[in-house]
Amino acid sequence: GLFVPFAVGRRSLLVWTFFAMLAGAELGADAPQFAAQTHFLGDIFLRLIRMIVAPLIFGGIVTGIAGHNRLSGVGRVALKSIVFFEVVTTAGLILGAIAINLSQAGVGVTLPSGLQAAVPAAHSSGWQDVLLNIFPENIALAVAQNQILQVAVFALLFGTALATMPESKRAPLVSVLQSLTETMFRLTRIVMYMAPVAAGAALAYTVGSMGLLTLLPLVKLVATYYVALAAFILLVLTPILLIARIPIARFIAAIAEPAAIGFATTTSEAALPLAMERMEEFGVPRWIVSFVIPTGYSFNMTGSSLYLSMAAIFAAQAAGIHLALGEQLVMLATLLLTSKGVAGVPRAVLVVLLATASSLHIPATAILMILGVDTIMDMGRTAMNVIGNCMASAVVARWEGELKIAE
Repeated sequence: GLFVPFAVGRRSLLVWTFFAMLAGAELGADAPQFAAQTHFLGDIFLRLIRMIVAPLIFGGIVTGIAGHNRLSGVGRVALKSIVFFEVVTTAGLILGAIAINLSQAGVGVTLPSGLQAAVPAAHSSGWQDVLLNIFPENIALAVAQNQILQVAVFALLFGTALATMPESKRAPLVSVLQSLTETMFRLTRIVMYMAPVAAGAALAYTVGSMGLLTLLPLVKLVATYYVALAAFILLVLTPILLIARIPIARFIAAIAEPAAIGFATTTSEAALPLAMERMEEFGVPRWIVSFVIPTGYSFNMTGSSLYLSMAAIFAAQAAGIHLALGEQLVMLATLLLTSKGVAGVPRAVLVVLLATASSLHIPATAILMILGVDTIMDMGRTAMNVIGNCMASAVVARWEGELKIAE
């Protein structure tokens, strides 16, 4: 039951999630009509997670700053995180572009007709808008719209204000917020018992609603993407872990479950509370976890950056447009800017792609064609985003001399 020792419960949660995903895929293949009805289970899980996220981040950041008087550290951590995010996402964009240029997966793909009607409105926002959107004008609205970054910024400012108050006035609020954060972590554990069901339902829906015939022309693209992800882990992430002296086996054990949940549900958000808890157990201080991981959800979409450059060049290849090296570089620079602030929700990446494609005159049909296999790629993309953000928190903590890995 619920009272198994947590270590036992943890190992079995990953196993259950895995079996539920297999069962869900099987159900989707055998009974697609029934599988399509199961989507609500995944949606309930996501709602419960979204309910937890804002108070968890708020409590974690405020108590981290005000409870330990870490005012000087916050600026450094923010700066180091952003430098790290930029380096890693740029590497992802470049690797995605190289991979698709090598595999030429889009060449010879025929564009289907009649997709034109389904184009979502793509609006390109300037850098001013991206910056403006970081700051909340109404904290209740930020929580309601699930603007994770806005909640984090409010928590930073609130924690800073609280830290500058005399101890007698600060202590009562800090202890209330510490209790709030502990309660939210406990609530995460309770909600996580539903994770296998949600993962199974999400996969059943995906397999049931897609049909396998639509995928055949795009198999090469999916294969290219997963090979590129493997290359990214080997060539970019592993060296960083080695340089930062982070024990790789321990790190893999810590991220396995959040990554699996991200993979099955295709929303980074679903894995966020669990990722925060696991990285704190791994040895990253709570205030760094609470700051770096949520910020990473806007700035460090590692898997998404790899996908964006690949999908944009694939669409150009499918449309018969040859992009010269200079044009590809311009496109990478555009994507680097537009991909910032991509929320951790499924399909947000599509809007960024359409905005970038329209500036390069790539037809929207070529991008919408990818929608057929987008979910399959979205799984790897989301798992990679979760892994990248967990890694960022560990690397930044090591950089700050705050990483305490229990021997």
